[in-house]
Amino acid sequence: MLSRSRPESPRTGRPRSVAADEAILEATRASLVDLGWSKLTMGDVAARAGVAKTTLYRRWAGKNELVVDAVAVLFDELELPDLGSLAADVQAVVLQFAALLERPETRTSLMAVVAESTRDEALRTRIRDSIVNRQKRLVLQGRRRAQERGELPIEQDDGPANRTADLIFDVIAGAVVHRALVSAEPIDAEWAHRFTVLLLGGLGAAARA
Repeated sequence: MLSRSRPESPRTGRPRSVAADEAILEATRASLVDLGWSKLTMGDVAARAGVAKTTLYRRWAGKNELVVDAVAVLFDELELPDLGSLAADVQAVVLQFAALLERPETRTSLMAVVAESTRDEALRTRIRDSIVNRQKRLVLQGRRRAQERGELPIEQDDGPANRTADLIFDVIAGAVVHRALVSAEPIDAEWAHRFTVLLLGGLGAAARA
């Protein structure tokens, strides 16, 4: 006779506070802007957020994890609008991305974690998992929407299609980040339009290859 598994016991303890999480992540970004990576401490973040330091360590193992999550939630604000065409959608998300990078908290936080990750493989992996891979959803969503409109040929979600999606993400993110943070050039509607025309011309060539 098979024994019945016991139902899981409800979790005990105080529920995690969303408000506290938001305050901590906001305090982390403010600390990065004011202090920079090297001087930022968990104690400083806790004091700014108005929580005990033990509260931070219950949620994040250390500074690396905390800072990446503080950056990741900013990029989660990005959305792909449905403006009726792939070109319009891409141009709009490029301008959204550029506006996000103009914010001091985004710019400073992103550059800090990327610089530190050159010396820390675990941090590089966390950036890839928490920021890069999460934002590839926008490419997949845009491709699927364009296929439904008949703007792009239908592709199965297999290896080649996913590699193409990865490449599209790299092209968009790389171009926008480089222009905004490295070249320090403006990203306006005209630039976004010219970039989109170039990108979609390449997409057509990739589909025929």
